[in-house]
Amino acid sequence: MAASAKTELFETVAVPRALTRMAIPTIISQLITLVYNMADTWFIGRTNNPYMVAASSLVLTVFLMAGALGNLFGVGGGTLVVRLLGRKEEEEARRAASWTLVIACVCALVFSLACLVFMDPLLRLLGASDNTIGYARQYLIFVVVIGGIANVANTTMSFMLRNAGYSREAAFGLSLGGVVNIALDPLFMFVILPDGYQVMGAGIATMLSNVISMAYFLLMYRRVRKDSVLEIPRRVEKIRPESRRNIFSIGVPAALSVFLFDLTNIVINRLSASHGDLQLAAIGIVQKVERFPLNIGIGICLGMIPLIGYNYAAGNYRRMRAFFTAARLGGLAVAALSVVMYYLFANRLIAAFIDNEETVRLGTDFLRARCFATPFMFLSFNMVNFMQAVNRGRESFYLAAIRQIGLNIPILFVLNALLGMTGIVWTQLVADILNVIISYIIYGRVLRAILPAGEMGDRARTETGR
Repeated sequence: MAASAKTELFETVAVPRALTRMAIPTIISQLITLVYNMADTWFIGRTNNPYMVAASSLVLTVFLMAGALGNLFGVGGGTLVVRLLGRKEEEEARRAASWTLVIACVCALVFSLACLVFMDPLLRLLGASDNTIGYARQYLIFVVVIGGIANVANTTMSFMLRNAGYSREAAFGLSLGGVVNIALDPLFMFVILPDGYQVMGAGIATMLSNVISMAYFLLMYRRVRKDSVLEIPRRVEKIRPESRRNIFSIGVPAALSVFLFDLTNIVINRLSASHGDLQLAAIGIVQKVERFPLNIGIGICLGMIPLIGYNYAAGNYRRMRAFFTAARLGGLAVAALSVVMYYLFANRLIAAFIDNEETVRLGTDFLRARCFATPFMFLSFNMVNFMQAVNRGRESFYLAAIRQIGLNIPILFVLNALLGMTGIVWTQLVADILNVIISYIIYGRVLRAILPAGEMGDRARTETGR
C-alpha cells in the first residue's frame, strides 16, 4: 500500500473502519499466538503428567520476561516512530526504527546468556520442585536460551510494522509462527524424541517457529523499505538524544508492566505450589484459558495505539479520543461475553487440556472465580496502552506498578493467608476493581494536562470522517 494511503488510514478513514482495519489482523495474530502457547500445554497435557504441565507453566513466566524486552523496544520505539510520522519527521523515524531493532537484539542476547548461567537458581525461584525442574530445564534451554533473540526481534519488528500502518503484515508474521509451532509440536513431542522428552519437544517446536517468523519479518522489512521508514539495519544509527529518551520513557514502563505481570505470576505459582503440584498445574491451565478474551482485548488495544499516537502528535484530539472510546467499548463487549461462556463451560475447557479428575475439578473452580475479573483486567491494560500512545510513560508505569505491586501482590499474600487457594484465585477481581477506579482518576488528570482549553468539554464520539 502506498505511503499516502497509510496516512489516509490515520487521518481521514472513519473511526470504526480505521480501528477495525488495524485491530482485526492484530486480534487474529493474538489468538493464533495464544493457541500456539496453549498448544504446548495441550500437547503436554496429553501425557497426563501434571509435573510436565506445571514445568511448562513455570518456564512460560521466563518466556514472558523475554517478551518484556520486546515490549520495551517494540512499544517504546514503535510509538515514537508513529508520533514522528504524525509530525512529518520521516528521517528521524527511519533512524529510530533501525536503532531500536539493533539494541533490542543485543539486549535479548544478554538476557539469554543470563538465563543459561543462572538456570537452576532461576527455576527454583519460580517454584520448581524436584518433580518439575528437570522438565523445566528441557523447555527453558530451547525457548529462552536458544530462541530468545528471535522471540524479542519478532515482537519488536511486529510493533514497528503495525505502527507504520502494516497491521496485516505484522499479524501474519506472528500468526505464521503460531501455525508452524502447532504443526511441529506433535512431530517433536511424540515422533522424533523418545518418551519423557515431550517438554523438550515442545520447546524445540517453539524455538523453530520463532526463527521462521523472524525470517518472515526480515523479508517484510526488505519489501516495505521503499514505502515506509522501515529497513533492515546495517549499522547502529545515530538518533537524537530526545528520541532515545522517548523510546525508554515509554518502553521501560511497558517492559516493567510485563515484568510486574510476570512477577505476579511468579507469586501465584509460588503460593499455588505451596498447596501442591496439582494446584499449580490447575492454575497454570486456567491462566492460559483465560487469555482468550484478554488477547482479543490486547489486539484491540494494539490496533488502537498507532491511531491514537498519530492523531495525538498531529493535534487531532477529537479523533484521538474517538479511537479510545471505540476500543474501550469493543473490548468490554468481548469481556462480558467471555464471563458468561467461561462460567458455563469451565469444566469442559479445563478437561480439554488434561485427563486428570482432580486437576480438572480444581481448574473448573479456579476459572469460574477468575473469569469475573476479565472486564476489569481489560480496562486496566487498555488505560496503560492509552498512556503509552500519548507519550505518558510515567503514568503508564504508575498504573502498572499500582496494579501489581500496590494491589495484586499484597492482596495475594493476604487472601492466601486468610482463604488459601480460594483467596489466590479471587485476588484478580478484587485488585482490578480497585485498579480501574484509580486508573480513571489518573486518566482524568492526564486529559486535563494534554488537551487544549475547550477540548475537555467535548465528548469523545465515533466520527464518520475526520
